[in-house]
Amino acid sequence: MRDLIILLVFFVAGIFIIKLLWIWTIPEIFPGAVDSGLIVKNIRWFSALKLSILFSMIAGVARISKK
Repeated sequence: MRDLIILLVFFVAGIFIIKLLWIWTIPEIFPGAVDSGLIVKNIRWFSALKLSILFSMIAGVARISKK
């Protein structure tokens, strides 16, 4: 049960971290693409959730393949 709570906390924290890092880095890395509308400046919460799920799945596969 404790492991599940820790996993959930990291998952939710990951959503916030992804959203914050997107706002901080993407406009600096791709200023022209953001200005022309090719890349959004702020991602939605649902998009951050999907990215967090994707990164969790990749981390899970990497951990399984290490064993």
